[in-house]
This record gives sequence, structure tokens and C-alpha cells, in this order.
Amino acid sequence: MSKHECGHGHNHGCECEGHTSCVSLVPIFNHLEAEQMAEITEAVQSDSYKKGEVIYRAGDQSDSLYIVRSGKIRVYRLSESGKEQLVRFLSPGDFTGEHALFSESVHESYAEAVENTEVCQITRTDLQKFLLKYPSISLKILTEFSSRLEKSEKQTTRVSTEKVETRLALFLAECIDKEEASMEFVLPMSKRDLASFLGTTPETISRKLTEFEDAGYIRQKAHRKIEVIDLDELLLV
Repeated sequence: MSKHECGHGHNHGCECEGHTSCVSLVPIFNHLEAEQMAEITEAVQSDSYKKGEVIYRAGDQSDSLYIVRSGKIRVYRLSESGKEQLVRFLSPGDFTGEHALFSESVHESYAEAVENTEVCQITRTDLQKFLLKYPSISLKILTEFSSRLEKSEKQTTRVSTEKVETRLALFLAECIDKEEASMEFVLPMSKRDLASFLGTTPETISRKLTEFEDAGYIRQKAHRKIEVIDLDELLLV
């Protein structure tokens, strides 16, 4: 079976329709016409990763864009001392490896499957061809880059200027789905990853969540579920 028929990958169990869902799912492509998406679909390769498997490591050659079809990926960096710093979580429709679009380079971070995950890949050569053919893709990518930069700058400012409880309170507030009436949500990451993301320790995260609960701001439930009881007071901490 050729690459253009269904692609070769880490696991050959992915079906061709998975490529279609990848292309139609990711925001940088889903605005295209059906014929244009079908053309991109032919260039996609599929890979499956089990929970805990590494998709790429720092130092690996960066030559493809990775799109999450299903599952979840954590992207993190390691300091010289070996301390882990969480960069972002990727959910279906998100992508990583974007630096490969512009130049030959190596990855500066690690990408690991948080759960069983299916990923679609497009090589730099193929994607550059599509960027020239369909300029609207470039605009979508620039929009995503701008959003990521804004989030990164906001996160850096919080870690350097705000106390831990404020960082945590703001994070919890942002987890609330504004389009849903419910004030309950599932923490999108483990306390260990949350601690890395907020620049503190898992013990501190646990302690602060308990303090928030004792104060009546939140209620902790099973399976990482959190219910916000008093959002206004939570945002004042």
C-alpha cells in the first residue's frame, strides 16, 4: 500500500478515512473546499501511539507537521538540570512541529502521548507546496501562531509576577466552558503536569486546591473533576 493510498506509520492500523478526519478537523485546513482537502489528504501519513510513548524527542530531526486526530499529547522541555517544563497540551485538531514548515531544524522539546493517540503527519515538502497553492492556509497558521504567542506571554508573566494561588485560580477559571451552564469540568492534566505548567510543585497544587475547597470556592470530586462554587471569590485570591 503506497503512502498516497493510506500512508505508512508507527502503527499501520489507521484507515484512510482517518486522514480525511485529520484534514477536516484541524482549523488550518477545514476552511478549504472538499476537493482541496482531498488533495491534502493524499499526502497525509497516520501513526498510532500508546499511552506514554514518545512521538519525538529534543534533538530529533524536525521535518513534519503533526496533527492530533484522537487522544492527547503533552509537549514539554527539559532544562539542563533535567527539570521538566510543560509547554502545552494538544487535543484533537491541534498540531505541533510547526517549526519544520520554515527551515530544516531539530525539535527543541519532547512530545509524549498522554493516552492512546492517533496522529497524522504532513512533511515539510508537501506542506510548503500546499502553502504556496492555498495561501489561506498560511493565514490560518499565522492566526494560530499569534494565539500561541499571546498565551505563552501571558503564562510567562503570571509565573514571574503572580503568587501561586492566583495562578491556580486563574487557570481553574479558564477551564470553565463559557458556552456551558455547568461550572464543573475535568482538570485537563495531572497535578504533576499542572505544577510544571504553573511553575510550582504538585504538593503545593494539592494544598492550594484543599484551601480553595475549605474556603468554599470549589468542590473537588472523583476523577479529577472540579466544580467551581464561587467564581467571584476564587478570582479574588
